[in-house]
Amino acid sequence: MTLRTARRSSLVDQVIEQLRAEITGGSWPVGGKIPPEPVLSETLGVGRNTVREAVRALTHAGLLDSRQGDGTYVRATSELSSAVRRRLETAELVEILEVRRGLEVEAARLAAARRTDADVAAITDALGRRDAAWAAGEHAAFVEADLAFHTAVVEATHNQVLTDLYRDFSTALRASIGAAGTLLEHADVPHGPIAAAVEEGDAAAAAAATHACLDQILASTGPWKAAPGAPAAKDAPAAPEEREP
Repeated sequence: MTLRTARRSSLVDQVIEQLRAEITGGSWPVGGKIPPEPVLSETLGVGRNTVREAVRALTHAGLLDSRQGDGTYVRATSELSSAVRRRLETAELVEILEVRRGLEVEAARLAAARRTDADVAAITDALGRRDAAWAAGEHAAFVEADLAFHTAVVEATHNQVLTDLYRDFSTALRASIGAAGTLLEHADVPHGPIAAAVEEGDAAAAAAATHACLDQILASTGPWKAAPGAPAAKDAPAAPEEREP
């Protein structure tokens, strides 16, 4: 047996992976503060310098946000989610919604063909919480329930690539929707038809209901514009007159 002295970099890598697991596993939610350096050092059984290097690496990767004098917060669940979030921070809301439409329409179609009883239950539960939060005027709860509903539909596709991609996108999307007060005030679009079509296994109806839902939200966010050179969709809303923001 050949033994080698453990390298410092290997120990840092191990701590990075353990911290990353806490983030991706949901133990440390996005927006939440992670335990302070002394606590992590004691829990992991490593020196504070090792913890500091690991936190610095995850901060550089975009998963953590160190705030001097305050602590370290979870910024994203993955490098992809962090990159998407940075891009969305400078994107127009209409652009974000158009990407959502592309992902969610196909997800609804696949979900209707592949959903299980457990999937239907998750979708129904999220829909109920969404409607209740809207009726109660609970902004934050509405955002979370709305994203939970669409995530449940995506998970019902049983396509892991699509699910992972949407989770990364929705993590970034949460902040954008939360800041879009006008969207929440003017676009309470019923999601019941989506849930019903998925439960009934009607792929065409599920896709159409999702498309109509997001088109209605798009129309409420301001002038709707198709991509340059792109043919107008048959069911796309007519572009409203230009107006001052």
